[in-house]
Amino acid sequence: MTAAWIAAAVAAAGGSAVAAYLLRRVAQLERLLAESKDQLERLQRLFERFVPRDVVDRLTDVRDEFPPQRRHVTMLFADLRDFTALCDRLDPAQSVAIANGYFERMGAAIARHHGHLTEVVGDGLLALFGAVEPNPWQARDAVLAALAMRDALLEYNAELRARALPELRFGIGIHGGEVICGVMGAGEFSKFGVAGDPINVASRIEGLTREHRVDVLVSDELRAALDAGFRLRPMPPAYVKGKSEPVQTYYVEGSVAASTH
Repeated sequence: MTAAWIAAAVAAAGGSAVAAYLLRRVAQLERLLAESKDQLERLQRLFERFVPRDVVDRLTDVRDEFPPQRRHVTMLFADLRDFTALCDRLDPAQSVAIANGYFERMGAAIARHHGHLTEVVGDGLLALFGAVEPNPWQARDAVLAALAMRDALLEYNAELRARALPELRFGIGIHGGEVICGVMGAGEFSKFGVAGDPINVASRIEGLTREHRVDVLVSDELRAALDAGFRLRPMPPAYVKGKSEPVQTYYVEGSVAASTH
């Protein structure tokens, strides 16, 4: 029922005052509906900052409850080096602006290679590949994302130099394994995430980038899942917290071919 239809119907009945009243009420309702739609769209955009878009789409579909499940997932941990010390030297607003510029570029590089930036804590981030939907190319996608992040950081550092601002450095650790995927937490503290030992391993591998003085490391398990499209250099095995045996990692020098699936 439209405002024009109401106006025509009531005017035909000779009730001009009623028509005017109904028109005002319809206009108010239409305005409220438009405002509600805008608010819902803003909330969805805000939600997508913390939850992968695919998860948002599925959660807003009442037919799909997105139940927790076990799935093989590739995890990418990235951490800015010495950023805390950098913040101590800069104005707070400037520090936040630099960090936001970094996360924006890293998130774009991850998304281009089918990853989901699911967590940002301080100056670190966690990206998942194959968590929302099965992805047989997840290991390759994660390494390509890391290389894209490396390139994006080089470009960003050029911008920072041009503005006489300090450059950034990061370390990235990538590992894959079976984890539990799902929406975790309670109420307003809920978020999509994963749980399991492989997450800890990925985090420890990121920590080894400092020891080995490189920027991107992958685990031996992840190396086995990759094709021949990458140049990898073995690093000395190293002990990490929570593991009784030393962990073998590989430095990712680059890719042989830049093509993606």
